[in-house]
Amino acid sequence: MSDTAVQTPGEAPGGAPVTVRSRSGVPSSSDAAWRKAKRQRRLEWIAVHSIAITVALLFILPFVFLFLTSVMTDSQALTTNFWPQHWVWSNYRTVFNVPGFGTWWKNTIEYAVLGTALTVLSSVPVAYALAKFRFPGRRLAMLLVISMMMLPPQVIIIPMYLFWAKQMHLDGTLWPLIIPMAFGDAYSIFLLRQFLLTIPKEYLDAAKVDGCGEVRTLLKVVLPMAKPAISAVALFQFFSCWNDYFGPQIYASDNPAAWTLSYGLQSFHGAHQTNWNMTMAATLLVMAPVIVVFFFAQKAFIEGVTLTGVKG
Repeated sequence: MSDTAVQTPGEAPGGAPVTVRSRSGVPSSSDAAWRKAKRQRRLEWIAVHSIAITVALLFILPFVFLFLTSVMTDSQALTTNFWPQHWVWSNYRTVFNVPGFGTWWKNTIEYAVLGTALTVLSSVPVAYALAKFRFPGRRLAMLLVISMMMLPPQVIIIPMYLFWAKQMHLDGTLWPLIIPMAFGDAYSIFLLRQFLLTIPKEYLDAAKVDGCGEVRTLLKVVLPMAKPAISAVALFQFFSCWNDYFGPQIYASDNPAAWTLSYGLQSFHGAHQTNWNMTMAATLLVMAPVIVVFFFAQKAFIEGVTLTGVKG
């Protein structure tokens, strides 16, 4: 037999790769292919992580610029010197002490919390009915929900304003924005329905065999299993209410006591348009609660969006 027999690469007992050579001392073709594949995987890892770091910087750098500008002096803001010469933390206290800023906070929290609670309470039963019940007109009801999702709010704002302002006399308040949420939200209903369709019917049948009615089945069986989707819907609605500018502008623009942070920030910017450090500090205070809520709830948010199949 020849002394140039070739062996395949192996591994040492500790798991480390072992270079296997032929008896003549020349590396085998299998070993060369293994090294090439390892080098290719390393280059792919570097490329993917480089792109991820670049994209992350594109998202993070605006917030860094916002924060650094918010703690600068008036003379340094928006100059070529991007690092604060003096860290003026009192800018945040000055902004928060602006007359009306605390009221804007209170109104925004009430609007976001009440709106989120009413949306969840009203959307869950409708989504459950569309997902699990069989009744005449079920397809038509689902088509109406999808149609409402595609209907911009600006299309119906005139009749809605005439109803709430002229008939109900609720202009100058946030109630025209909060009360309609007690009748469900099309996007929330659609999102919850998509998740509830994935719950096996056997769980519901087992609950009914044990004597549960529809309401008890919903409360004891469906809701615990639908927590991820409910969390996603609640976060979507909370962010939407917190950042809403169009609604408060239509209904509450004439009453500063009913302004929210998003609308009040525009007024603040108009009064301090030359004080960019104050404007940046106010913007950061408005954004901070949303960032904190998402940071602590991102796991439930991502899980809910993934399980409901929502993309983009």
